Amino acid sequence: MAAVYSDEMPVEITSLPQAPGVGALKDITYGSIAGIVGKCIEYPFDTIKVRLQSQPDGVPLRYSGPLDCFRQSLQTGGFRSLYRGISAPLTGAAIENSSLFFSYRVAKDVLQSTVYSSSERLPLSGLLISGALSGAFTSILLTPIELVKCKMQVPSAGGKPGPLAIITTVFRHNGVFGLWRGQMGTLIRETGGSAAWFGSYEGVSALFRKTSKEAPVSTPLPLYQQMLAGAAAGVSYNFIFYPADTIKSRMQTEDISLSSQRRSFWGVGKALWQQQGLKGLYRGCGITVVRSAPSSAFIFSIYEGLNHYIG
Repeated sequence: MAAVYSDEMPVEITSLPQAPGVGALKDITYGSIAGIVGKCIEYPFDTIKVRLQSQPDGVPLRYSGPLDCFRQSLQTGGFRSLYRGISAPLTGAAIENSSLFFSYRVAKDVLQSTVYSSSERLPLSGLLISGALSGAFTSILLTPIELVKCKMQVPSAGGKPGPLAIITTVFRHNGVFGLWRGQMGTLIRETGGSAAWFGSYEGVSALFRKTSKEAPVSTPLPLYQQMLAGAAAGVSYNFIFYPADTIKSRMQTEDISLSSQRRSFWGVGKALWQQQGLKGLYRGCGITVVRSAPSSAFIFSIYEGLNHYIG
């Protein structure tokens, strides 16, 4: 017998679960947009950081600090010089953030279905592990892009080579694997840093939700709380594993033609420690932390906003 529905009969409409491919596409798209905006905000500060990190050993320092580096950069190349080489980092920011958010979601889903009960939310330890796995995967994609970026940011007596010229030169001298010089530093920075990045954001967000009775998990936090959580994430990401980034930058800005004299990650770190101590490993950290707070705040806010308002 066929069922008859009257106009007064309420009909419950259940929402269909989102296809995995749709979620992945959103992570990639929204992460890319957020990363590009964040990179435009932070790039001049990143240029100053790399120039401070890559000062050669055994000679007087060219820059006495961030302000002096900023002043000399403006005098020699103008404000545009602070955005030198941004094409590769914009690509890198899109790849990095889309990869981070995508692989973070995948890692959480895997842990949820294998280690933790699927009916419960991941604890902070699970979120930290997911962040670390996300960073480890992203480091493989990021190292070649950062190598090109660092070489373009550092002043060169040989002119201003473009990204393709740098890639060609590296390939000619060191082969395809030369593009992954500094991978150990990127791996350490991204694995530990991404665990701190996502962990700090999730932890601060959970704290805000705990103190607010009207903030369920499904409801986005107010914008200022999202930005505070994002700023805390940016500071955590950059400060804790900063020495690994310093060593990576020095390795990636070495003269390509001196391949026979190139040292390992640990060799560069040991030499820097012996010559300049802990201060050398953290050179440029202050300006990096300052620029990372607003940049990360915008990245998370834009990503969360796109997810909430576009779906």
